[in-house]
Amino acid sequence: MAAADLLDYSCPRCGSMVSEDFYGPCSVCRDDLVATMRADAKDVEAAAYEPKMNVVPNQVATKD
Repeated sequence: MAAADLLDYSCPRCGSMVSEDFYGPCSVCRDDLVATMRADAKDVEAAAYEPKMNVVPNQVATKD
């Protein structure tokens, strides 16, 4: 990108003046946030669906 396309603003996290493509935390703050807030994905096992006791079977399904 050209220097004219960069935004000059104060970083909302640390307050230092930066020139970035988009408004938001500066690159130093982004790197710090990634290092401290990153979490590994976890396998989550969902419970099997069990219908409520007040649910009655469909008449078409029970037809013999």
